[in-house]
Amino acid sequence: MNAEIIAVGSELLTPERVDTNSLFLTDQLNELGVEVVTKCVIGDDLERLADAVRRAVSRSEIVVLCGGLGPTEDDLTRDAVAAALERKLIYHPEIAAALEQRFAQFRRKMAEVNKRQAFVIDGAEILPNERGTAPGQWIEESGWYVMLLPGPPHEMKAVFTRQCVPRLARIVPKMAIQTLVLRVAGMGESDLDQLIAPVYRKYQNPATTILAAAGDIQIRLRARCPSEEEASALVEEVARPIELLLGEHVYSRNGHSLDEVVGELLRERRDTLAVAESATGGLLAERITSVPGSSDYFLGGFITYASRMKVEWLGVPEETIARCGAVSKETAEAMALGARRRTGATYALSITGLAGPDSGGEDAPVGTFCVGLADAGGCVVLQRVFPGDRARIRQFAAQMALDMLRRRMLRSG
Repeated sequence: MNAEIIAVGSELLTPERVDTNSLFLTDQLNELGVEVVTKCVIGDDLERLADAVRRAVSRSEIVVLCGGLGPTEDDLTRDAVAAALERKLIYHPEIAAALEQRFAQFRRKMAEVNKRQAFVIDGAEILPNERGTAPGQWIEESGWYVMLLPGPPHEMKAVFTRQCVPRLARIVPKMAIQTLVLRVAGMGESDLDQLIAPVYRKYQNPATTILAAAGDIQIRLRARCPSEEEASALVEEVARPIELLLGEHVYSRNGHSLDEVVGELLRERRDTLAVAESATGGLLAERITSVPGSSDYFLGGFITYASRMKVEWLGVPEETIARCGAVSKETAEAMALGARRRTGATYALSITGLAGPDSGGEDAPVGTFCVGLADAGGCVVLQRVFPGDRARIRQFAAQMALDMLRRRMLRSG
């Protein structure tokens, strides 16, 4: 079965508010074997909301609406759903009485406008809301189901889990959804897709989604089958040839970040790491230390933004910077070797580059980065020119440094 989620409220169309309810609902529906195929946000507009409901029930078995059940004039979900389904709204005095009693418990007089919450769509089941004043509603008719839920997350979650989940469990065919996430580094999105598309295009199930960030690509394989065993087998059937094609570009198959994967390798080998950063200004160290337990392997780092600090803290020869520039393979090598010498770490990573928007007097173009990796065998340096704005370029450089270290550790056994 497929589901659509409609988040209601003009406030969700502003920069200040984000719809988080749909994330919770998607997780809950997936647990039941229901695939969420569409999500949308509709402002407080009766006609637009009614039209969205009509379209949703025409193509999906389950429609969930969140928000717009309050007492004010702009709470239009009840009216819109009633119009879309061509049903009347019926006043329930017992709901109004319960609301008055709830206000009385807090020694408050209920405003007359709250009685709007006592209107229920003809034929709907009332879903009690123990955490708020707006009850939810459940509507079903010949193969489709519509749920109206309150907007505040703590109310919505309680109503959905206590009232909707048991009802859905009785009607949803047993279906398991299995997801596998392959994470890839050191490869462009278009090159990756060109290589693996002949594999995943053979399948409608599992569905394949490719998500790209700065130097990091996720391949999400999602299978729906009657059992978890079948879904897992189907996901593996597609994942195996993709992994063979991508080789060591695949750094994770469980969703773990590159920071986590590198940390696991360092911990397993009982190795240590230090960093020396210029253009990234501590971004690499921040990523490394964002992993819990990173103190097991991370010794520390140097943020040597100025050339003078590269000389004084890391021992980079002044003539190297004068002759080759601060952004050069030679300087990156001296930075990495200096960081390793000063800390005694097994590995040291260095980053120097031009994040922009200005070149800072360097001859290289903006986006040029040199990344060094030093260990007992010496030092290797790679130079790349990354596209994008300042933040994206810095992310590319940090990702490249971590991937260099991962590959070095894997190859050294």
